[in-house]
Amino acid sequence: MKATAACLILLAIISACTAKYEPNWKSLDARPLPKWYDESKFGIFIHWGLFSVPSYGCSGGGASGEWYWWVLDGAKTPCLVDWHQKTYGKDFKYQDFAPMWKTSMFNPDDWAQLFKKSGAKYIVLTSKHHEGFCNWPSPQSWNWNSVNAGPHQDNVKLVTDAVRKAGLRMGLYHSLFEWFNPLYLTDRTNKGNTTYYVDTVLHPQLKDIVMNYKPEVIWSDGDWEMPDSYWGSQDFLAWLYNDSPVKDTVVVNDRWGSGDACTHGGYYTCDDRWNPGTLQRHKWENCLTIDAHSWGYRRNAQFSDMLTIEELLSQLASTVACGGNMLLNVGPTPEGMIIPVFQERLLQIGAWLDVNGDSIYKTTPWRSQNDTAANVWYTQNGANVYAIVLSWPKNNQIFLTQPLPTSTTTATMLGYGKVNWSQNSRGSITVTFPTLTVDQLPNPYAWVIQLNNVK
Repeated sequence: MKATAACLILLAIISACTAKYEPNWKSLDARPLPKWYDESKFGIFIHWGLFSVPSYGCSGGGASGEWYWWVLDGAKTPCLVDWHQKTYGKDFKYQDFAPMWKTSMFNPDDWAQLFKKSGAKYIVLTSKHHEGFCNWPSPQSWNWNSVNAGPHQDNVKLVTDAVRKAGLRMGLYHSLFEWFNPLYLTDRTNKGNTTYYVDTVLHPQLKDIVMNYKPEVIWSDGDWEMPDSYWGSQDFLAWLYNDSPVKDTVVVNDRWGSGDACTHGGYYTCDDRWNPGTLQRHKWENCLTIDAHSWGYRRNAQFSDMLTIEELLSQLASTVACGGNMLLNVGPTPEGMIIPVFQERLLQIGAWLDVNGDSIYKTTPWRSQNDTAANVWYTQNGANVYAIVLSWPKNNQIFLTQPLPTSTTTATMLGYGKVNWSQNSRGSITVTFPTLTVDQLPNPYAWVIQLNNVK
Protein backbone atom coordinates (compact mmCIF):
# COMPACT_ATOMS: atom_id res chain seq x y z
CA MET A 1 0.00 0.00 0.00
CA LYS A 2 2.79 2.42 0.89
CA ALA A 3 4.61 1.76 -2.38
CA THR A 4 1.38 2.23 -4.35
CA ALA A 5 0.66 5.52 -2.62
CA ALA A 6 4.21 6.73 -3.29
CA CYS A 7 3.86 5.84 -6.95
CA LEU A 8 0.58 7.72 -7.19
CA ILE A 9 2.17 10.82 -5.65
CA LEU A 10 5.12 10.56 -8.03
CA LEU A 11 2.78 10.24 -11.00
CA ALA A 12 0.83 13.30 -9.84
CA ILE A 13 4.06 15.31 -9.58
CA ILE A 14 5.19 14.19 -13.03
CA SER A 15 1.77 15.02 -14.47
CA ALA A 16 1.84 18.49 -12.93
CA CYS A 17 5.35 19.15 -14.24
CA THR A 18 4.47 18.04 -17.76
CA ALA A 19 1.09 19.73 -17.94
CA LYS A 20 0.61 21.68 -21.14
CA TYR A 21 -1.07 25.04 -21.39
CA GLU A 22 -3.84 25.03 -23.95
CA PRO A 23 -4.30 27.90 -26.44
CA ASN A 24 -7.32 29.34 -24.62
CA TRP A 25 -7.61 32.00 -21.95
CA LYS A 26 -8.93 29.67 -19.27
CA SER A 27 -5.74 27.64 -19.44
CA LEU A 28 -3.31 30.50 -20.13
CA ASP A 29 -4.70 32.75 -17.41
CA ALA A 30 -4.21 29.95 -14.89
CA ARG A 31 -0.44 30.00 -15.32
CA PRO A 32 1.22 31.25 -12.12
CA LEU A 33 3.25 34.43 -12.50
CA PRO A 34 6.95 33.67 -11.96
CA LYS A 35 7.95 34.80 -8.49
CA TRP A 36 10.86 36.99 -9.59
CA TYR A 37 8.56 39.54 -11.20
CA ASP A 38 6.48 40.34 -8.12
CA GLU A 39 9.58 40.52 -5.94
CA SER A 40 11.34 42.96 -8.29
CA LYS A 41 8.83 45.84 -7.95
CA PHE A 42 10.80 48.30 -10.11
CA GLY A 43 11.93 48.18 -13.73
CA ILE A 44 13.13 50.52 -16.48
CA PHE A 45 11.37 50.94 -19.85
CA ILE A 46 13.44 52.14 -22.83
CA HIS A 47 11.81 53.71 -25.89
CA TRP A 48 14.58 54.00 -28.46
CA GLY A 49 14.08 53.72 -32.21
CA LEU A 50 14.04 55.56 -35.50
CA PHE A 51 11.51 57.99 -33.98
CA SER A 52 14.37 59.19 -31.78
CA VAL A 53 15.96 60.91 -34.79
CA PRO A 54 13.29 63.61 -35.35
CA SER A 55 12.60 63.53 -31.59
CA TYR A 56 9.81 66.06 -31.76
CA GLY A 57 6.19 66.35 -30.78
CA CYS A 58 3.87 69.33 -31.05
CA SER A 59 0.99 70.13 -28.75
CA GLY A 60 -1.59 70.04 -31.50
CA GLY A 61 -0.50 66.59 -32.63
CA GLY A 62 0.21 65.05 -29.28
CA ALA A 63 3.54 65.53 -27.57
CA SER A 64 4.46 61.87 -27.96
CA GLY A 65 7.61 61.75 -30.11
CA GLU A 66 7.44 58.01 -30.81
CA TRP A 67 4.23 58.55 -32.81
CA TYR A 68 5.98 60.98 -35.18
CA TRP A 69 5.39 58.99 -38.39
CA TRP A 70 1.71 58.49 -37.68
CA VAL A 71 1.15 62.13 -36.79
CA LEU A 72 3.01 63.14 -39.96
CA ASP A 73 1.52 60.77 -42.56
CA GLY A 74 -1.46 59.18 -40.83
CA ALA A 75 -3.21 61.94 -38.89
CA LYS A 76 -1.41 64.63 -40.95
CA THR A 77 -1.63 66.99 -38.01
CA PRO A 78 -0.85 70.54 -39.28
CA CYS A 79 1.50 71.62 -36.48
CA LEU A 80 3.81 68.67 -37.02
CA VAL A 81 3.52 68.64 -40.81
CA ASP A 82 4.46 72.33 -40.91
CA TRP A 83 7.42 71.83 -38.56
CA HIS A 84 8.61 68.79 -40.52
CA GLN A 85 8.50 70.58 -43.85
CA LYS A 86 10.23 73.68 -42.50
CA THR A 87 12.94 71.57 -40.89
CA TYR A 88 13.54 68.86 -43.49
CA GLY A 89 11.74 69.97 -46.66
CA LYS A 90 8.49 68.95 -48.35
CA ASP A 91 10.00 65.92 -50.09
CA PHE A 92 11.66 64.46 -46.98
CA LYS A 93 9.95 61.20 -46.04
CA TYR A 94 9.99 59.46 -42.69
CA GLN A 95 12.08 56.67 -44.22
CA ASP A 96 14.79 59.25 -44.93
CA PHE A 97 15.53 59.42 -41.21
CA ALA A 98 17.05 55.92 -41.31
CA PRO A 99 20.48 56.95 -42.71
CA MET A 100 20.56 59.78 -40.16
CA TRP A 101 20.41 57.46 -37.14
CA LYS A 102 23.99 57.43 -35.86
CA THR A 103 24.54 56.01 -32.38
CA SER A 104 27.94 57.65 -31.93
CA MET A 105 27.61 58.13 -28.15
CA PHE A 106 25.96 54.81 -27.31
CA ASN A 107 27.61 52.72 -24.61
CA PRO A 108 25.33 49.88 -23.49
CA ASP A 109 27.49 49.14 -20.45
CA ASP A 110 26.99 52.72 -19.25
CA TRP A 111 23.25 52.26 -19.64
CA ALA A 112 23.31 49.01 -17.70
CA GLN A 113 25.35 50.48 -14.84
CA LEU A 114 22.99 53.45 -14.61
CA PHE A 115 19.99 51.12 -14.46
CA LYS A 116 21.66 49.01 -11.80
CA LYS A 117 22.39 52.11 -9.72
CA SER A 118 18.75 53.14 -10.07
CA GLY A 119 17.71 50.04 -8.13
CA ALA A 120 15.73 48.60 -11.04
CA LYS A 121 15.64 44.81 -11.26
CA TYR A 122 14.47 44.37 -14.85
CA ILE A 123 14.75 46.28 -18.13
CA VAL A 124 12.32 46.39 -21.07
CA LEU A 125 13.70 47.66 -24.40
CA THR A 126 11.63 48.54 -27.46
CA SER A 127 12.39 45.87 -30.06
CA LYS A 128 9.81 47.24 -32.50
CA HIS A 129 7.36 50.12 -32.15
CA HIS A 130 4.27 50.76 -34.29
CA GLU A 131 6.40 52.15 -37.14
CA GLY A 132 7.74 48.64 -37.78
CA PHE A 133 11.44 49.55 -37.65
CA CYS A 134 13.18 46.72 -35.79
CA ASN A 135 16.05 47.08 -33.33
CA TRP A 136 17.42 43.68 -34.38
CA PRO A 137 18.11 42.11 -37.80
CA SER A 138 14.62 40.77 -38.41
CA PRO A 139 14.42 38.76 -41.65
CA GLN A 140 10.79 39.87 -41.92
CA SER A 141 11.85 43.51 -41.87
CA TRP A 142 14.72 43.51 -44.32
CA ASN A 143 16.32 46.95 -44.79
CA TRP A 144 13.95 48.37 -42.15
CA ASN A 145 15.97 47.43 -39.10
CA SER A 146 18.95 48.72 -37.12
CA VAL A 147 21.45 46.33 -38.75
CA ASN A 148 20.57 46.87 -42.41
CA ALA A 149 19.98 50.61 -41.93
CA GLY A 150 20.72 53.43 -39.51
CA PRO A 151 23.36 52.51 -36.92
CA HIS A 152 24.09 49.11 -38.53
CA GLN A 153 24.14 47.27 -35.22
CA ASP A 154 21.94 44.84 -33.31
CA ASN A 155 20.62 47.14 -30.60
CA VAL A 156 18.63 44.38 -28.91
CA LYS A 157 21.71 42.18 -28.53
CA LEU A 158 23.95 45.02 -27.36
CA VAL A 159 21.53 46.13 -24.64
CA THR A 160 20.59 42.57 -23.67
CA ASP A 161 24.21 41.50 -23.21
CA ALA A 162 25.06 44.59 -21.14
CA VAL A 163 21.98 44.33 -18.94
CA ARG A 164 22.56 40.68 -18.16
CA LYS A 165 26.25 41.29 -17.48
CA ALA A 166 25.11 43.83 -14.87
CA GLY A 167 22.99 41.16 -13.18
CA LEU A 168 19.58 42.47 -14.25
CA ARG A 169 16.74 40.70 -16.03
CA MET A 170 16.01 41.64 -19.63
CA GLY A 171 12.69 42.06 -21.43
CA LEU A 172 11.47 43.30 -24.80
CA TYR A 173 8.58 45.51 -25.87
CA HIS A 174 7.04 44.46 -29.21
CA SER A 175 4.21 46.05 -31.17
CA LEU A 176 1.74 43.61 -32.67
CA PHE A 177 0.67 45.93 -35.48
CA GLU A 178 2.52 48.26 -37.86
CA TRP A 179 0.81 51.45 -38.98
CA PHE A 180 1.69 51.26 -42.66
CA ASN A 181 2.59 47.62 -43.32
CA PRO A 182 0.65 46.71 -46.50
CA LEU A 183 0.11 43.12 -45.33
CA TYR A 184 -1.46 44.31 -42.11
CA LEU A 185 -3.56 46.92 -43.92
CA THR A 186 -4.84 44.19 -46.25
CA ASP A 187 -5.81 41.98 -43.31
CA ARG A 188 -7.53 44.90 -41.60
CA THR A 189 -9.46 45.72 -44.77
CA ASN A 190 -10.51 42.07 -44.85
CA LYS A 191 -11.69 42.43 -41.23
CA GLY A 192 -9.20 39.84 -40.04
CA ASN A 193 -10.51 37.09 -42.29
CA THR A 194 -7.01 36.90 -43.76
CA THR A 195 -3.85 36.66 -41.67
CA TYR A 196 -1.09 37.43 -44.17
CA TYR A 197 0.66 39.79 -41.75
CA VAL A 198 0.31 37.54 -38.71
CA ASP A 199 1.62 34.46 -40.52
CA THR A 200 4.51 36.04 -42.39
CA VAL A 201 5.61 38.88 -40.10
CA LEU A 202 4.21 38.91 -36.56
CA HIS A 203 4.63 35.33 -35.35
CA PRO A 204 8.00 34.80 -37.03
CA GLN A 205 9.26 38.00 -35.38
CA LEU A 206 7.94 37.10 -31.94
CA LYS A 207 9.52 33.66 -32.07
CA ASP A 208 12.72 35.15 -33.47
CA ILE A 209 13.25 37.50 -30.51
CA VAL A 210 12.35 34.77 -28.03
CA MET A 211 14.71 32.19 -29.51
CA ASN A 212 17.61 34.59 -30.10
CA TYR A 213 17.48 36.88 -27.05
CA LYS A 214 15.46 34.88 -24.49
CA PRO A 215 13.65 37.87 -22.94
CA GLU A 216 12.03 37.26 -19.57
CA VAL A 217 9.40 39.93 -20.24
CA ILE A 218 7.34 40.18 -23.42
CA TRP A 219 5.69 43.59 -23.28
CA SER A 220 3.07 43.44 -26.01
CA ASP A 221 1.37 46.54 -27.44
CA GLY A 222 -0.42 47.76 -30.56
CA ASP A 223 -3.23 45.27 -30.12
CA TRP A 224 -6.34 47.41 -30.02
CA GLU A 225 -7.45 47.40 -33.66
CA MET A 226 -8.05 43.64 -33.88
CA PRO A 227 -9.18 40.79 -31.58
CA ASP A 228 -6.70 38.29 -30.17
CA SER A 229 -8.14 35.64 -32.51
CA TYR A 230 -6.66 37.60 -35.42
CA TRP A 231 -3.29 38.13 -33.72
CA GLY A 232 -3.06 34.44 -32.84
CA SER A 233 -2.15 35.50 -29.33
CA GLN A 234 -3.35 32.39 -27.55
CA ASP A 235 -1.39 30.11 -29.88
CA PHE A 236 1.76 32.16 -29.36
CA LEU A 237 1.39 32.24 -25.57
CA ALA A 238 0.78 28.48 -25.42
CA TRP A 239 4.04 27.99 -27.32
CA LEU A 240 5.80 30.53 -25.09
CA TYR A 241 4.65 28.81 -21.88
CA ASN A 242 5.14 25.23 -23.10
CA ASP A 243 8.05 25.04 -25.48
CA SER A 244 10.11 28.25 -25.53
CA PRO A 245 13.52 28.55 -23.86
CA VAL A 246 12.04 30.98 -21.31
CA LYS A 247 8.88 29.00 -20.56
CA ASP A 248 9.57 28.84 -16.82
CA THR A 249 10.61 32.44 -16.19
CA VAL A 250 8.92 34.64 -18.81
CA VAL A 251 6.18 37.09 -17.88
CA VAL A 252 3.82 38.87 -20.25
CA ASN A 253 1.37 41.74 -19.98
CA ASP A 254 -2.27 41.96 -21.03
CA ARG A 255 -2.19 43.65 -24.47
CA TRP A 256 -2.93 40.72 -26.75
CA GLY A 257 -6.07 41.90 -28.56
CA SER A 258 -8.90 44.40 -28.36
CA GLY A 259 -10.70 43.95 -25.05
CA ASP A 260 -7.95 41.88 -23.42
CA ALA A 261 -6.36 44.68 -21.36
CA CYS A 262 -7.11 44.26 -17.66
CA THR A 263 -8.72 40.89 -18.45
CA HIS A 264 -6.32 38.35 -19.96
CA GLY A 265 -2.61 37.61 -20.15
CA GLY A 266 -0.02 37.79 -17.38
CA TYR A 267 0.17 40.95 -15.28
CA TYR A 268 -2.25 43.79 -16.06
CA THR A 269 -1.29 47.21 -17.40
CA CYS A 270 -4.85 48.28 -18.33
CA ASP A 271 -3.68 51.62 -19.74
CA ASP A 272 -0.57 53.77 -19.96
CA ARG A 273 0.29 55.51 -16.68
CA TRP A 274 -2.42 53.49 -14.90
CA ASN A 275 -2.23 53.75 -11.12
CA PRO A 276 -5.58 52.84 -9.51
CA GLY A 277 -4.55 53.86 -5.99
CA THR A 278 -6.39 50.90 -4.48
CA LEU A 279 -5.44 47.27 -3.86
CA GLN A 280 -5.85 45.10 -6.97
CA ARG A 281 -6.72 41.42 -6.91
CA HIS A 282 -4.49 40.72 -9.92
CA LYS A 283 -0.81 41.54 -10.31
CA TRP A 284 -0.41 44.78 -12.26
CA GLU A 285 2.15 47.26 -13.52
CA ASN A 286 2.24 51.05 -13.57
CA CYS A 287 4.16 52.02 -16.72
CA LEU A 288 4.93 55.73 -16.78
CA THR A 289 7.39 58.23 -18.18
CA ILE A 290 9.77 60.73 -16.58
CA ASP A 291 8.80 63.09 -19.42
CA ALA A 292 5.12 63.34 -18.58
CA HIS A 293 4.11 63.68 -22.24
CA SER A 294 6.27 61.29 -24.24
CA TRP A 295 7.84 57.84 -24.26
CA GLY A 296 10.44 58.72 -26.89
CA TYR A 297 13.06 61.44 -26.47
CA ARG A 298 11.85 64.96 -27.39
CA ARG A 299 14.25 67.75 -28.21
CA ASN A 300 11.50 70.27 -27.48
CA ALA A 301 10.62 68.92 -24.03
CA GLN A 302 10.54 71.50 -21.24
CA PHE A 303 11.99 71.02 -17.76
CA SER A 304 8.48 71.49 -16.37
CA ASP A 305 7.44 68.38 -18.32
CA MET A 306 9.69 66.21 -16.16
CA LEU A 307 8.26 64.48 -13.10
CA THR A 308 10.03 65.46 -9.90
CA ILE A 309 11.68 62.89 -7.66
CA GLU A 310 8.91 63.49 -5.11
CA GLU A 311 6.29 62.64 -7.74
CA LEU A 312 8.17 59.53 -8.80
CA LEU A 313 8.58 58.24 -5.24
CA SER A 314 4.88 58.85 -4.66
CA GLN A 315 4.16 56.72 -7.74
CA LEU A 316 6.52 53.99 -6.54
CA ALA A 317 5.13 53.88 -3.00
CA SER A 318 1.46 53.91 -4.02
CA THR A 319 2.05 51.34 -6.75
CA VAL A 320 3.84 48.83 -4.55
CA ALA A 321 1.40 49.37 -1.67
CA CYS A 322 -1.44 48.39 -3.99
CA GLY A 323 0.26 45.28 -5.31
CA GLY A 324 1.86 46.62 -8.49
CA ASN A 325 5.26 47.07 -10.09
CA MET A 326 6.51 50.39 -11.46
CA LEU A 327 8.06 50.42 -14.94
CA LEU A 328 9.66 53.82 -15.45
CA ASN A 329 10.46 54.94 -18.98
CA VAL A 330 13.44 56.82 -20.36
CA GLY A 331 13.85 57.85 -24.00
CA PRO A 332 17.52 58.01 -25.09
CA THR A 333 18.72 60.48 -27.74
CA PRO A 334 19.37 59.13 -31.24
CA GLU A 335 23.10 59.24 -30.45
CA GLY A 336 22.50 56.88 -27.54
CA MET A 337 22.72 59.27 -24.59
CA ILE A 338 20.38 59.21 -21.61
CA ILE A 339 19.99 62.90 -20.92
CA PRO A 340 21.13 64.34 -17.55
CA VAL A 341 17.64 64.95 -16.13
CA PHE A 342 16.74 61.28 -16.74
CA GLN A 343 20.02 60.16 -15.19
CA GLU A 344 19.43 62.37 -12.18
CA ARG A 345 15.97 60.95 -11.55
CA LEU A 346 17.19 57.36 -11.83
CA LEU A 347 20.11 57.97 -9.50
CA GLN A 348 17.84 59.73 -7.01
CA ILE A 349 15.53 56.71 -6.95
CA GLY A 350 18.52 54.44 -6.55
CA ALA A 351 19.89 56.45 -3.64
CA TRP A 352 16.47 56.30 -1.97
CA LEU A 353 16.22 52.54 -2.50
CA ASP A 354 19.71 52.04 -1.08
CA VAL A 355 18.28 53.26 2.24
CA ASN A 356 14.65 52.19 1.96
CA GLY A 357 14.68 49.14 -0.32
CA ASP A 358 13.37 46.88 2.45
CA SER A 359 10.04 48.71 2.18
CA ILE A 360 9.81 47.95 -1.56
CA TYR A 361 11.55 44.76 -2.70
CA LYS A 362 9.88 41.41 -1.91
CA THR A 363 7.10 43.13 0.04
CA THR A 364 3.39 42.37 -0.05
CA PRO A 365 0.41 44.66 0.40
CA TRP A 366 -0.61 45.18 4.02
CA ARG A 367 -4.18 44.98 5.33
CA SER A 368 -4.43 48.76 4.78
CA GLN A 369 -2.79 50.49 1.85
CA ASN A 370 -2.55 54.09 3.05
CA ASP A 371 -3.21 56.87 5.50
CA THR A 372 -4.39 59.53 3.07
CA ALA A 373 -4.54 62.38 5.58
CA ALA A 374 -0.91 61.79 6.51
CA ASN A 375 0.32 61.09 2.94
CA VAL A 376 1.53 57.63 3.93
CA TRP A 377 1.57 54.30 2.04
CA TYR A 378 2.03 50.91 3.71
CA THR A 379 3.84 47.74 2.67
CA GLN A 380 4.63 44.56 4.58
CA ASN A 381 7.35 41.94 4.78
CA GLY A 382 6.72 39.25 7.36
CA ALA A 383 6.35 40.84 10.80
CA ASN A 384 7.52 44.21 9.53
CA VAL A 385 5.06 46.88 8.40
CA TYR A 386 6.55 49.84 6.54
CA ALA A 387 4.98 53.28 6.60
CA ILE A 388 6.35 55.25 3.63
CA VAL A 389 5.93 58.88 4.65
CA LEU A 390 5.99 61.20 1.64
CA SER A 391 6.07 64.49 3.56
CA TRP A 392 8.01 65.32 6.71
CA PRO A 393 5.36 65.91 9.39
CA LYS A 394 4.75 69.27 10.98
CA ASN A 395 6.02 69.47 14.55
CA ASN A 396 7.89 66.20 13.84
CA GLN A 397 4.85 64.10 14.73
CA ILE A 398 2.80 61.92 12.43
CA PHE A 399 -0.56 60.47 13.39
CA LEU A 400 -1.00 57.00 11.87
CA THR A 401 -4.59 55.78 11.97
CA GLN A 402 -4.04 52.21 10.73
CA PRO A 403 -1.30 50.48 12.78
CA LEU A 404 -2.45 49.23 16.19
CA PRO A 405 0.37 48.66 18.73
CA THR A 406 1.13 45.70 20.93
CA SER A 407 3.25 45.49 24.05
CA THR A 408 6.32 44.68 21.92
CA THR A 409 5.90 47.25 19.13
CA THR A 410 9.00 49.14 18.01
CA ALA A 411 9.49 51.87 15.42
CA THR A 412 12.63 52.46 13.35
CA MET A 413 13.37 55.04 10.69
CA LEU A 414 15.27 53.27 7.94
CA GLY A 415 18.73 54.75 7.56
CA TYR A 416 18.59 56.38 11.01
CA GLY A 417 17.53 54.11 13.86
CA LYS A 418 14.91 53.76 16.59
CA VAL A 419 12.35 56.55 16.94
CA ASN A 420 9.81 57.25 19.67
CA TRP A 421 6.16 56.39 19.34
CA SER A 422 3.11 56.53 21.55
CA GLN A 423 -0.41 55.15 21.51
CA ASN A 424 -2.79 57.96 20.70
CA SER A 425 -6.36 58.58 21.80
CA ARG A 426 -7.73 56.47 18.93
CA GLY A 427 -5.65 53.48 19.96
CA SER A 428 -3.33 53.74 16.97
CA ILE A 429 0.23 55.05 16.75
CA THR A 430 1.77 58.51 16.76
CA VAL A 431 5.39 58.50 15.66
CA THR A 432 7.78 61.27 16.68
CA PHE A 433 10.35 62.03 14.03
CA PRO A 434 13.83 62.93 15.32
CA THR A 435 15.09 66.49 15.14
CA LEU A 436 17.78 66.28 12.47
CA THR A 437 20.02 68.64 10.59
CA VAL A 438 20.10 68.32 6.80
CA ASP A 439 23.30 66.29 6.83
CA GLN A 440 21.79 63.85 9.33
CA LEU A 441 18.78 62.97 7.18
CA PRO A 442 18.90 59.42 5.83
CA ASN A 443 17.60 60.86 2.54
CA PRO A 444 16.13 64.23 1.51
CA TYR A 445 12.67 63.02 0.45
CA ALA A 446 10.22 60.33 1.62
CA TRP A 447 11.07 58.59 4.87
CA VAL A 448 10.20 55.08 5.96
CA ILE A 449 9.15 54.00 9.43
CA GLN A 450 9.52 50.29 10.03
CA LEU A 451 6.98 49.08 12.57
CA ASN A 452 7.60 45.74 14.26
CA ASN A 453 4.94 43.70 16.02
CA VAL A 454 1.82 45.74 15.28
CA LYS A 455 -1.57 44.10 15.09
